[in-house]
Amino acid sequence: MRTAGKFELYKDKAGEFRFRLKAGNGENILASEGYKDKGGAENGIASVRKNADEKDNFEVKDSTNGKHYFVLKAANHQVVGQSQMYDAKSSAESGIESVMNNAPDASLDDQTG
Repeated sequence: MRTAGKFELYKDKAGEFRFRLKAGNGENILASEGYKDKGGAENGIASVRKNADEKDNFEVKDSTNGKHYFVLKAANHQVVGQSQMYDAKSSAESGIESVMNNAPDASLDDQTG
């Protein structure tokens, strides 16, 4: 049986709200920017759920150190999440598939207290 992914909503050391999407195996597959308030982060999660089912909303990019990563964009072209760095472009593309599979039905683990 496949374990569903989950969003973790948390506060970083600077006091900003962030979220990350984890695959069923516990691997981080997407991370957000920092938000000043919890509502902004919750809206970001909703945007990931809404936009993750459309492959055209993802863009694979190359970093300056030769690694690859991807971003997920909302309808307004704002980036709502970014992946980790991958050695191979194909691994970044597999990460996109993982987000597409996990995000729509992922549970929410609110760790903000």
